[in-house]
Amino acid sequence: MNPSFREFMEFLALGGPVMVPLVGVSLWMWVLIFERLMVFWLLQRPMGRNGLLAGEPFAEIIQKDLRNPGRDPLLIDAIVKKEKRLLRKHLSTISTLAAMAPLLGLLGTVSGMVATFDVISLFGTGNAKAMAGGISTALITTQSGLLVAIPGLFMGAYLKRKSAKIEVWLDGSTSSFGGRVG
Repeated sequence: MNPSFREFMEFLALGGPVMVPLVGVSLWMWVLIFERLMVFWLLQRPMGRNGLLAGEPFAEIIQKDLRNPGRDPLLIDAIVKKEKRLLRKHLSTISTLAAMAPLLGLLGTVSGMVATFDVISLFGTGNAKAMAGGISTALITTQSGLLVAIPGLFMGAYLKRKSAKIEVWLDGSTSSFGGRVG
């Protein structure tokens, strides 16, 4: 077994059972973050001679619209609403998962402190080694919850700003092609 993987597993074991859902929340959150980053990256790739972007929402409609002066504003509005929903996809889930992480860390903190008080009630304060296990669990879960939450909150805010910029672009594009903004 890889030594760094073994160390990671030992770290998880020190944090107690709360570390399992905390790792799950972290993995789920980062998969969604990378998915959104990939979508937004694809939206910025150049498409070719017409100057549109390859994955640009609305690129096909804009191309058809340039060739067809009889455009349907209701169709444009429906497409814009669909694209906006797709742009916002997973953003609230990312924020929720980032907010859950410190709560799971707090749950681990409480569990560790309960274990510490159990040791104190059985042995008194004379057994420092036994008390250290509960305190260690409390601190490891708190630290882990914050290590998951802080970058997750930053990335969630970044992705929301990126989505909002694209939505503004969509609104501007639709108003120039006869669609209603909204």
